[in-house]
Amino acid sequence: MRILYYDCFSGISGDMNLGAMIDLGIDKEYLIGELNKLNLKGWELIVQKDQRHGISGTKVTVQQTRHEHAHRHLSDIENIINNSTLDNKTKELSRKIFMKVALAEASVHKIPIGEVHFHEVGAIDSIIDVVGAAICYNALNVDGVHVSPVELGSGFVKCDHGILPVPAPATAEIIQGIPVK
Repeated sequence: MRILYYDCFSGISGDMNLGAMIDLGIDKEYLIGELNKLNLKGWELIVQKDQRHGISGTKVTVQQTRHEHAHRHLSDIENIINNSTLDNKTKELSRKIFMKVALAEASVHKIPIGEVHFHEVGAIDSIIDVVGAAICYNALNVDGVHVSPVELGSGFVKCDHGILPVPAPATAEIIQGIPVK
């Protein structure tokens, strides 16, 4: 049985996840080739070795190559995924991840799921992070995922809705039932 274990002692971002997947053996050219199947323009994946506090790893940055200020609805993102040439397993997992976020946003804003429009999550870099995670998960052929208690952090974050507490309301909704610190 192959288990993917996340030790989230300081949280995790989409970029950090993609770097960890490359460190686990996902070939960066394979990942980029699969992500290109989304037919999204205006991004590039920067992959480089990095070292922080004596610990080495792979740093991945999704860099936008042109300005985009798109607020996409769930249906827009599903269309991008459905119209891609990604395999069905990756499409399905990508849609499930976005659905989880959409349900949390709908709950927090008290609106129907069809009215949810993604700000940060609808941006190209977030789409690349989420679909990239699905690509890597499927390529690693794991049987399950285990996660340590997630470090939530504290303070405030500035986003399209203004200044929100950390964890942001939709994040708090998503992590219900997950052990946190």
